[in-house]
Amino acid sequence: MSVTEFDPPERFIADTVGPPGERTFFLQATGRGRVMSVSLEKEQVSVLGQRIAELLEQVAAEDTHPDAVAAVDDSAPMETPIEDEFRVQSLSLAWDPGRRRVIIEAYERPVPEEIEELAEEADLPELAQALAAEEVGPGQVMRVVLEPARARAFAARCARVVAAGRRTCPFCGQPLDPGGHVCPRANGYRR
Repeated sequence: MSVTEFDPPERFIADTVGPPGERTFFLQATGRGRVMSVSLEKEQVSVLGQRIAELLEQVAAEDTHPDAVAAVDDSAPMETPIEDEFRVQSLSLAWDPGRRRVIIEAYERPVPEEIEELAEEADLPELAQALAAEEVGPGQVMRVVLEPARARAFAARCARVVAAGRRTCPFCGQPLDPGGHVCPRANGYRR
């Protein structure tokens, strides 16, 4: 397992490349002369931002004063060239109470415990046994340690990046393509 740690990063952002409907989502960390970009799904960015906000409300609400969050808000684009180190399969989020820091880890592969749990849920015991025998590891890992104000600003950026996609149909809630879409609530007629 190769762990690349940014503690603290000079910069940690979520952003996209491409037009709405065809965007690729990235997390990018910068620090100590290194830039690391990893790609992931839109839902992963959305859930990560939501979970960070929830975590901070529970454990560090007093550490995330709006003025402190505004001071570290980063709306600049990603550093170029954007070279995808790996595709994120699994994310973890933790709170270090001793340091009062948020820890985010992005894994290239799911951790073995998650694979075993999924294999058991799918009732595939032979898969769980094969994975245990091979001791599949998480591959590359990007670990980022953030103070609460920077974590809150990162969560807000995640929400903005996800919301900047295609508009949704007011009737069915599905994304609208530039030419419209076949709306199920309109019995298949284009809107």
